Amino acid sequence: MTNRILALALSLPLAVLATAAPAQDAPAGPPQDVPAGPPAGAPQDAPAVPAQAAPAGEAAATQAATAMPMVVNFDATQDLENILLLDLSNGRRVAIRLMPEWAPAHVERVKTLARRGFYDNIIFHRVIEGFMAQTGDPTGTGTGGSELPNLPAEFNQFPHVRGTVAMARAQAEDSANSQFFIVFYPRFSLDRNYTNFGRVISGMDAVDAIQRGEPPQNPTFIVQASIAADNKPPKLPPAAPVAAADLSADELSNSTSN
Repeated sequence: MTNRILALALSLPLAVLATAAPAQDAPAGPPQDVPAGPPAGAPQDAPAVPAQAAPAGEAAATQAATAMPMVVNFDATQDLENILLLDLSNGRRVAIRLMPEWAPAHVERVKTLARRGFYDNIIFHRVIEGFMAQTGDPTGTGTGGSELPNLPAEFNQFPHVRGTVAMARAQAEDSANSQFFIVFYPRFSLDRNYTNFGRVISGMDAVDAIQRGEPPQNPTFIVQASIAADNKPPKLPPAAPVAAADLSADELSNSTSN
Protein backbone atom coordinates (compact mmCIF):
# COMPACT_ATOMS: atom_id res chain seq x y z
CA MET A 1 0.00 0.00 0.00
CA THR A 2 2.77 2.40 0.93
CA ASN A 3 4.52 1.81 -2.40
CA ARG A 4 1.31 2.54 -4.32
CA ILE A 5 0.79 5.90 -2.47
CA LEU A 6 4.39 6.88 -3.08
CA ALA A 7 4.07 6.06 -6.75
CA LEU A 8 0.87 8.12 -6.99
CA ALA A 9 2.53 11.13 -5.38
CA LEU A 10 5.45 10.96 -7.73
CA SER A 11 3.09 10.95 -10.69
CA LEU A 12 1.35 14.26 -9.69
CA PRO A 13 2.37 17.45 -11.57
CA LEU A 14 4.72 19.80 -9.72
CA ALA A 15 2.14 22.63 -9.94
CA VAL A 16 -0.31 20.66 -7.85
CA LEU A 17 2.34 19.96 -5.24
CA ALA A 18 3.24 23.64 -5.10
CA THR A 19 -0.27 24.64 -4.02
CA ALA A 20 -0.47 22.09 -1.30
CA ALA A 21 1.18 24.42 1.32
CA PRO A 22 2.33 28.04 1.48
CA ALA A 23 5.98 28.90 1.26
CA GLN A 24 7.52 29.28 4.71
CA ASP A 25 8.68 32.86 4.12
CA ALA A 26 5.34 34.12 2.76
CA PRO A 27 2.99 36.04 5.09
CA ALA A 28 0.14 33.95 6.37
CA GLY A 29 -2.35 36.71 5.67
CA PRO A 30 -2.94 40.45 5.95
CA PRO A 31 -2.09 42.22 9.24
CA GLN A 32 -4.92 41.90 11.76
CA ASP A 33 -5.53 45.68 11.92
CA VAL A 34 -5.91 46.08 8.16
CA PRO A 35 -9.19 44.85 6.68
CA ALA A 36 -8.67 42.43 3.83
CA GLY A 37 -11.94 43.40 2.16
CA PRO A 38 -15.63 43.68 2.86
CA PRO A 39 -16.95 41.68 5.81
CA ALA A 40 -17.92 38.10 5.11
CA GLY A 41 -21.40 37.94 3.68
CA ALA A 42 -21.50 41.61 2.67
CA PRO A 43 -22.37 42.37 -0.94
CA GLN A 44 -19.28 43.11 -2.98
CA ASP A 45 -20.77 46.40 -4.21
CA ALA A 46 -21.73 47.63 -0.73
CA PRO A 47 -20.57 51.22 -0.14
CA ALA A 48 -17.58 51.64 2.11
CA VAL A 49 -18.42 52.74 5.64
CA PRO A 50 -17.03 56.26 6.19
CA ALA A 51 -14.69 56.93 9.08
CA GLN A 52 -16.47 58.17 12.18
CA ALA A 53 -16.58 61.95 12.22
CA ALA A 54 -15.06 63.85 15.14
CA PRO A 55 -17.55 65.24 17.65
CA ALA A 56 -18.99 68.61 16.60
CA GLY A 57 -17.43 70.41 19.58
CA GLU A 58 -13.94 69.13 18.82
CA ALA A 59 -14.29 69.99 15.14
CA ALA A 60 -15.43 73.51 15.96
CA ALA A 61 -12.57 74.01 18.42
CA THR A 62 -10.04 72.78 15.88
CA GLN A 63 -11.44 75.06 13.19
CA ALA A 64 -11.46 78.05 15.56
CA ALA A 65 -7.87 77.40 16.63
CA THR A 66 -6.80 77.18 12.99
CA ALA A 67 -8.55 80.48 12.19
CA MET A 68 -6.97 82.37 15.09
CA PRO A 69 -4.05 84.59 14.11
CA MET A 70 -0.95 83.45 15.94
CA VAL A 71 0.94 86.73 15.48
CA VAL A 72 -0.07 90.10 16.94
CA ASN A 73 0.02 93.05 14.54
CA PHE A 74 2.32 95.66 16.11
CA ASP A 75 1.57 98.30 13.44
CA ALA A 76 -0.39 100.98 15.30
CA THR A 77 -1.58 102.50 12.02
CA GLN A 78 -3.65 99.44 11.07
CA ASP A 79 -7.04 98.21 12.30
CA LEU A 80 -7.61 101.21 14.55
CA GLU A 81 -10.96 99.82 15.68
CA ASN A 82 -9.06 97.21 17.66
CA ILE A 83 -6.47 99.39 19.39
CA LEU A 84 -7.14 100.48 22.98
CA LEU A 85 -5.28 103.62 24.05
CA LEU A 86 -4.58 104.29 27.73
CA ASP A 87 -3.40 107.77 28.69
CA LEU A 88 -1.82 107.35 32.11
CA SER A 89 -1.26 109.74 34.98
CA ASN A 90 2.49 109.18 34.65
CA GLY A 91 2.29 111.27 31.47
CA ARG A 92 2.61 108.40 28.99
CA ARG A 93 0.36 106.60 26.51
CA VAL A 94 -0.07 102.83 26.11
CA ALA A 95 -1.41 101.22 22.91
CA ILE A 96 -2.96 97.76 23.21
CA ARG A 97 -3.82 95.57 20.23
CA LEU A 98 -7.19 93.97 20.95
CA MET A 99 -7.68 90.48 19.51
CA PRO A 100 -11.37 89.73 18.83
CA GLU A 101 -10.33 86.50 17.12
CA TRP A 102 -9.10 85.25 20.52
CA ALA A 103 -11.88 86.52 22.77
CA PRO A 104 -14.65 88.38 20.92
CA ALA A 105 -16.95 88.98 23.89
CA HIS A 106 -14.15 90.31 26.10
CA VAL A 107 -12.84 92.64 23.40
CA GLU A 108 -16.34 93.98 22.80
CA ARG A 109 -16.82 94.55 26.55
CA VAL A 110 -13.57 96.53 26.90
CA LYS A 111 -14.37 98.63 23.83
CA THR A 112 -17.88 99.35 25.12
CA LEU A 113 -16.64 100.44 28.53
CA ALA A 114 -13.83 102.53 27.08
CA ARG A 115 -16.26 104.39 24.82
CA ARG A 116 -18.54 105.04 27.79
CA GLY A 117 -15.67 106.61 29.70
CA PHE A 118 -15.89 103.89 32.34
CA TYR A 119 -12.12 103.45 32.70
CA ASP A 120 -11.32 107.16 32.97
CA ASN A 121 -9.74 108.08 36.33
CA ILE A 122 -9.63 104.46 37.54
CA ILE A 123 -6.45 103.51 39.39
CA PHE A 124 -4.15 100.53 39.02
CA HIS A 125 -5.10 99.09 42.40
CA ARG A 126 -2.95 95.94 42.39
CA VAL A 127 0.55 96.15 40.96
CA ILE A 128 3.02 93.40 41.80
CA GLU A 129 6.68 93.71 40.82
CA GLY A 130 7.69 91.03 38.33
CA PHE A 131 4.08 89.97 37.79
CA MET A 132 1.37 92.35 36.59
CA ALA A 133 -0.57 95.63 36.93
CA GLN A 134 -4.34 95.35 37.45
CA THR A 135 -7.00 98.01 36.87
CA GLY A 136 -10.64 98.42 35.85
CA ASP A 137 -12.32 98.56 39.28
CA PRO A 138 -14.15 101.86 39.90
CA THR A 139 -14.01 101.27 43.66
CA GLY A 140 -10.25 100.80 43.64
CA THR A 141 -10.55 97.82 45.97
CA GLY A 142 -10.43 94.92 43.53
CA THR A 143 -14.02 93.90 44.29
CA GLY A 144 -15.93 96.20 41.94
CA GLY A 145 -16.96 96.15 38.32
CA SER A 146 -19.39 97.59 35.80
CA GLU A 147 -23.17 97.29 35.83
CA LEU A 148 -22.98 94.96 32.83
CA PRO A 149 -23.35 91.19 33.36
CA ASN A 150 -20.31 89.00 33.89
CA LEU A 151 -18.77 87.34 30.85
CA PRO A 152 -18.45 83.63 30.06
CA ALA A 153 -14.79 82.63 29.97
CA GLU A 154 -13.03 82.66 26.60
CA PHE A 155 -9.83 80.87 27.59
CA ASN A 156 -7.51 80.29 24.66
CA GLN A 157 -4.12 78.81 23.83
CA PHE A 158 -2.18 82.07 23.76
CA PRO A 159 0.46 82.40 26.49
CA HIS A 160 0.76 85.13 29.08
CA VAL A 161 3.99 86.84 28.05
CA ARG A 162 5.38 90.31 28.65
CA GLY A 163 2.77 92.82 27.49
CA THR A 164 -0.15 90.37 27.52
CA VAL A 165 -3.48 91.95 28.47
CA ALA A 166 -5.97 89.59 30.09
CA MET A 167 -9.23 89.81 32.00
CA ALA A 168 -9.22 89.48 35.76
CA ARG A 169 -11.87 87.37 37.43
CA ALA A 170 -13.00 85.98 40.77
CA GLN A 171 -12.84 82.29 41.69
CA ALA A 172 -15.60 81.37 39.24
CA GLU A 173 -14.42 81.03 35.65
CA ASP A 174 -17.34 83.05 34.27
CA SER A 175 -16.92 86.05 36.58
CA ALA A 176 -14.89 88.48 34.42
CA ASN A 177 -16.54 91.88 34.09
CA SER A 178 -14.41 95.01 33.69
CA GLN A 179 -11.09 94.47 35.44
CA PHE A 180 -8.02 93.58 33.40
CA PHE A 181 -4.28 93.26 33.95
CA ILE A 182 -1.08 93.78 31.98
CA VAL A 183 1.73 91.27 32.46
CA PHE A 184 5.26 92.50 33.24
CA TYR A 185 7.01 89.15 32.73
CA PRO A 186 5.86 85.77 31.38
CA ARG A 187 3.57 83.86 33.71
CA PHE A 188 2.55 80.65 31.97
CA SER A 189 0.61 79.35 34.97
CA LEU A 190 -2.13 81.76 33.90
CA ASP A 191 -2.53 80.14 30.49
CA ARG A 192 -6.02 78.72 29.86
CA ASN A 193 -7.10 80.02 33.26
CA TYR A 194 -7.61 83.67 32.33
CA THR A 195 -8.91 85.16 29.10
CA ASN A 196 -6.04 86.60 27.08
CA PHE A 197 -7.52 89.27 24.79
CA GLY A 198 -4.70 91.60 23.73
CA ARG A 199 -1.10 92.71 23.76
CA VAL A 200 0.72 95.98 24.38
CA ILE A 201 2.13 97.16 21.04
CA SER A 202 3.65 100.44 22.23
CA GLY A 203 4.25 102.18 25.53
CA MET A 204 5.41 99.20 27.56
CA ASP A 205 7.81 101.58 29.27
CA ALA A 206 4.74 103.41 30.57
CA VAL A 207 3.43 100.15 32.00
CA ASP A 208 6.79 99.51 33.65
CA ALA A 209 6.51 102.94 35.30
CA ILE A 210 3.16 102.16 37.01
CA GLN A 211 3.46 102.54 40.78
CA ARG A 212 3.73 99.24 42.68
CA GLY A 213 1.59 98.24 45.62
CA GLU A 214 -1.65 96.52 46.71
CA PRO A 215 -2.82 99.25 46.56
CA PRO A 216 0.04 101.66 45.84
CA GLN A 217 0.44 104.65 48.15
CA ASN A 218 0.35 106.99 45.17
CA PRO A 219 -1.40 104.92 42.50
CA THR A 220 -1.04 105.48 38.79
CA PHE A 221 -4.42 105.90 37.13
CA ILE A 222 -5.97 105.96 33.67
CA VAL A 223 -6.64 109.56 32.71
CA GLN A 224 -8.44 108.51 29.53
CA ALA A 225 -9.16 105.21 27.78
CA SER A 226 -10.19 105.40 24.14
CA ILE A 227 -10.36 103.43 20.91
CA ALA A 228 -7.89 104.61 18.27
CA ALA A 229 -10.56 104.68 15.56
CA ASP A 230 -12.40 107.40 17.53
CA ASN A 231 -9.35 109.65 17.13
CA LYS A 232 -9.51 111.24 20.57
CA PRO A 233 -6.52 113.46 21.31
CA PRO A 234 -4.22 112.36 24.14
CA LYS A 235 -5.39 113.45 27.56
CA LEU A 236 -2.37 113.55 29.78
CA PRO A 237 -1.98 115.27 33.14
CA PRO A 238 -0.54 118.78 33.04
CA ALA A 239 3.12 119.10 33.79
CA ALA A 240 3.84 119.83 37.43
CA PRO A 241 4.56 123.55 37.93
CA VAL A 242 8.13 124.44 38.59
CA ALA A 243 8.47 125.76 42.14
CA ALA A 244 9.81 129.30 42.39
CA ALA A 245 13.23 129.51 43.96
CA ASP A 246 13.25 130.88 47.51
CA LEU A 247 15.28 134.07 47.70
CA SER A 248 16.87 135.34 50.88
CA ALA A 249 16.49 138.92 52.12
CA ASP A 250 20.10 139.65 51.13
CA GLU A 251 19.50 138.38 47.60
CA LEU A 252 16.41 140.57 47.33
CA SER A 253 18.23 143.65 48.65
CA ASN A 254 21.14 143.12 46.30
CA SER A 255 18.96 143.13 43.23
CA THR A 256 19.80 146.03 40.94
CA SER A 257 17.83 147.86 38.34
CA ASN A 258 18.78 150.37 35.72
